[in-house]
Amino acid sequence: MFTVKFIKLSEDARTPTKAHEDDAGFDLYASEDYLLKAHEFGMVCTGICIELPEGTEGQVRPRSGLAAKHGITLLNSPGTIDSGYRGEVRCILINHGSEDFLITKGMRIAQLVVKPIYETEFVEVRALDTSDRGEGGFGSSGLK
Repeated sequence: MFTVKFIKLSEDARTPTKAHEDDAGFDLYASEDYLLKAHEFGMVCTGICIELPEGTEGQVRPRSGLAAKHGITLLNSPGTIDSGYRGEVRCILINHGSEDFLITKGMRIAQLVVKPIYETEFVEVRALDTSDRGEGGFGSSGLK
């Protein structure tokens, strides 16, 4: 289990929570009212700073209900929070809908998933091993 330390920057900030015990993500809450106009994007504050364990990252992901019902999603999805970042967690939301959307204090606006990071190094080679897929990409498997 990972432990994530956090601080609240305002009285309107809320502790990230899970709706269900077996959920992968913790809901992030708006700490401010924000009018997200149709077809525009904006940065919404959560009012918290977090300290992720070394060797992890925080992935900020959209909430499916906001996307399905209102066309609201994250512009950079998933957004990455590096373990060394100590600033406020903010979510870049975009409104793909045709109507303005009012985000209110305490509204669940995104979800945070904490994932391990694997030590990785890149090694330059002259050729790559072959695979069944090869260079096929961007729809190469069909539109079924």
